[in-house]
This record gives sequence, C-alpha cells and structure tokens, in this order.
Amino acid sequence: MKSFVIQKNDAGQRLDKFLSKAVPLLPPSLLYKSIRLKRIKLNRKRCEISTRLAEGDVLELYLNDEFFEKPEGPLLFLKAPAALHIVYEDENILLVDKKPGLIVHEDSQETVDTLINRILHYLYDKKEYCPGKEASFVPSLCNRIDRNTGGIVIAAKNAEALRVLNQKIKDRELVKLYLCIVHGQMPQKEGTLSGYLLKDPDKNKVTVFSSPSPGAKTAVTKYRVLDEKGRFSLLEADLLTGRTHQIRAQMAAAGHPLLGDTKYGFARDNKGTGYRYQALYSYRLTFQFSTDAGALEYLNHRTFAVEDVWFVQDFKAGRLGE
Repeated sequence: MKSFVIQKNDAGQRLDKFLSKAVPLLPPSLLYKSIRLKRIKLNRKRCEISTRLAEGDVLELYLNDEFFEKPEGPLLFLKAPAALHIVYEDENILLVDKKPGLIVHEDSQETVDTLINRILHYLYDKKEYCPGKEASFVPSLCNRIDRNTGGIVIAAKNAEALRVLNQKIKDRELVKLYLCIVHGQMPQKEGTLSGYLLKDPDKNKVTVFSSPSPGAKTAVTKYRVLDEKGRFSLLEADLLTGRTHQIRAQMAAAGHPLLGDTKYGFARDNKGTGYRYQALYSYRLTFQFSTDAGALEYLNHRTFAVEDVWFVQDFKAGRLGE
C-alpha cells in the first residue's frame, strides 16, 4: 500500500491526472479499474476519476509495489548548465532571457541542454525544487520561443502560478512585443498584417493564405516601424494571435522577410550580412490582467524588458552589409 498526502502544488487537480503523474508506471486501464474496485481511496472513502484534490487530502493506493518503483540514476537536468540570463524572479515566477541557439524543451535528438533543464538545475541548486518531495508538480514553461529566436520566456515555480499564467495566456491578458529587422521599407509606418496560417509539421513551416483555407488558423500581427537604414527596417511587432512562425511567415508574405531568415526569405538577400538566423527577439512583456489573477495579482500592469538585443546595435551602427 502507498499513500500520498496532497500538498499545495498537487491541489486542484483531477484525481486521475494526479495519479498519472505521481504513479507513471500504473497503466490507465488499471488506474480506472482500481478506482472502481475501491483499491484507490480518498480520505478512506470511495472516490471518482473526476474528483478534485484538495490540500491535505490523503490518497491510499492498495496496489503492488512494482508500480511505485522509481528509476535509479542521476537527475537528467543536472547534466545541463545552471547558467541563466534572469530578467525577473520572485517566489512564483521566473522570467528568463533565452538566447538564440538554445531550445526550450528536449527535441527529437533528446538534447539535454535545454532551457527548462537549465531552469530545473538552477532551482535545484537554490533548493527551491526537490523532485523527491514533489508527487506530481515540476516547474514548467508557460510559453515557448523557437531555437533561433531570443527573448523572454516565463517559467512557473509552483502549480498555482502555472494554472494562473496558462489561463492568462489563453485569455490574451499578457502583451508580448518583439523586435525584428526586415528587408526593405514597409509601405506604412504602422499597420496590421492579417491572414491564415497552415502548418506543415513535417517541414516545420507554415504557409500564409489571404483567405480562409481548410486547416488554416487566423493570424493577426500589428507592427510599427522604429527606424529605417538603407535596405533594412527595425520593427516592433505585437502578436494578436500566437501562431507558429507568425511574424516570420507574415512579414515574408508581405514581401519583407526577416534579416537572416532563410526558411521564409532567401539566402541571397542575406549574403554579406553575417546573419545565419532570423533577427527576431521577444524583448518586452507586460502583464495586463483584466480578470482576477489570484496570487499573481501583484504582477498586473508591470512591464519587463530585455535592454540589450543583439541585433539592434548592428542596425544602429549600420553594420548590416549595406
């Protein structure tokens, strides 16, 4: 028999969701069967799959010990560096400036040096994350940025922060602004690009359509021109929708691909610039809550920014192969 006392980070979850994480060796079919046969009890009473757990609840599992065995060996995330560029940190969240070239999660090559592994290592060293004491929660990223795009990534340190931020992102109560350099000069100093993006997962590329197309999702990007130098323009972009490669694809479709972007632009246009990947950075984040944010209400109306964006100085100094 194994028992779990529900901690703060475990509370609020459905019983089956908690058990799938706390006892990963337990097959779903046996989990559901054990609940029906009362081999899994909550506070010594029969429970349901959909029961929401509360802090202090006691779960008792009358199951074979084999399901509770934990794999031996070192923690994988400790193989990643603990080095981070921190924009802001408190007891609930961590804002990290991810540099281009670093992936956020493990990829098909099972790369260990990822942003999330660096964050876990960092929090482990600070004794703010102890895997052995957590039944189901792991600090998690709330947003993603492509490998070769840099900028602010949000990590939640506890379950409540993760729930709140995921909902706020879904409800578009966070404003994320990007800086980018594009080829050419925009026809208007401020404007909105609207279209429909269809993703090809095999090629990891999207196609932009001007009218609705089967499977395509609406994409809307606002932009304003900050400066122009020769054949390049420095823009600030505001994503009103969050689609894969949205800025890169829409700017290219408008005839102004990003500097260094060979996926949506052309290698010949970037020749002589020294840029091998897109000049794109998520540089500013504002928490703009319109509904209650619970424990994160103190973040409302606060703005955080990366002051030193790698390509801006090149642009201002005219070092782009004019």
